[in-house]
Amino acid sequence: MTKENSRGWQFNRQVNLSVLVQLVFLASLIVGSWVNLQRQLDLLQRDVTMLLQCQKDFTAKLETLSAKSISYEYRLRVLEKHIQKDDTDREIF
Repeated sequence: MTKENSRGWQFNRQVNLSVLVQLVFLASLIVGSWVNLQRQLDLLQRDVTMLLQCQKDFTAKLETLSAKSISYEYRLRVLEKHIQKDDTDREIF
């Protein structure tokens, strides 16, 4: 054995074409993945925006229904009181 081999591993500073191709391929995969993630984030943001808008619309409809329900409740109470009053008036006569 030579002295160089007995010292251990040595780093070869020579860069060949296959290493360059692999580095370019790795860089393109990283950039492609990043672009894909950005696209997915944009789609997610659009979906969340649509969901929030639908929630606002649903909340507005629910508030309208709640107001109508309260209004109908008061109307029913007035009618029930009126009917009870008529029944008690008829029983007296």
